[in-house]
Amino acid sequence: MGMKSHIVVAATLFTTLLLAACSGAQFINAITPDSGYRVERGEAYDAADGLRLDVYVPDGARDAPLVLFFYGGSWQAGKSLDRSAYKFVGQALAQQGFVAMIADYRLYPQVRYPAFLDDCARALVWAHAHAAAYGADPAKLVVMGHSAGAYNAAMLALDPDLLRRSGGDRAWLRGMVGLAGPYDFLPITDPVLQELFGPRESWPLTQPIHYADGSGPPLLLLAGDDDDVVYVKNTNNLYERIRGEGGAAEKVTYPRMGHVKIIALMASRLPGHQELIDHVAGFVRGVTAVPAPQRAADAQARLSP
Repeated sequence: MGMKSHIVVAATLFTTLLLAACSGAQFINAITPDSGYRVERGEAYDAADGLRLDVYVPDGARDAPLVLFFYGGSWQAGKSLDRSAYKFVGQALAQQGFVAMIADYRLYPQVRYPAFLDDCARALVWAHAHAAAYGADPAKLVVMGHSAGAYNAAMLALDPDLLRRSGGDRAWLRGMVGLAGPYDFLPITDPVLQELFGPRESWPLTQPIHYADGSGPPLLLLAGDDDDVVYVKNTNNLYERIRGEGGAAEKVTYPRMGHVKIIALMASRLPGHQELIDHVAGFVRGVTAVPAPQRAADAQARLSP
């Protein structure tokens, strides 16, 4: 078997193991490097509801960009893992010199829309308030997620009321990175999701694309064209709406990429990782390098007649 075949087999095995949920995540995290960063586990961002996050701090971090990551799982208990399963994401971001926070949030049936989004908003408010304690600059805050977590991140970036009602400000956000996110998925046909997102007449208000008016922070939308869980049209539609409204958005569509593989490729020892992390890291560095007042001025200029 040649070297190329070994790489293909390794990538296939890696993705298959991630599909196996807990056992796959344990394997991935077991081969994830432990050097170059430290982890502060179980930081309580909402003690009343028992909500915590883990912080991955690169060695020597000082005024570093801060990436707050939300995982996916259809917003449902039993389909989602927890923050501890995403060590490989925290390590990959820390390896790029970013402070990474990976937050849990409540799931259905414990809560329904929009309670899980309010949890995410509180996590972001906490991240902003505590960034400096971990060597991060609160003025360099980016939100990121995969699948349902990308939806959560997009809603924080696009709907200013979410952060406002939790005591935050959308102006804190320098950008949003979404991997395989559901941003425009009406009609809702799954009975559980119908209940989760509330009455039918309110469904349009649950869609990130509804809030895409061009005034939000820049978005990086990543998706695979073989995704049969969250169709790539979600990414395409949101990208086109943002650009059509004069907002800032970038889109990368990977050929032969499925829903699970796109998050698996965040693992630094998986073949194919470098292309994905280069897109993510390049975007984060780019949006956090622009002074916040200048970004606000640029956004206002785009919206002016």
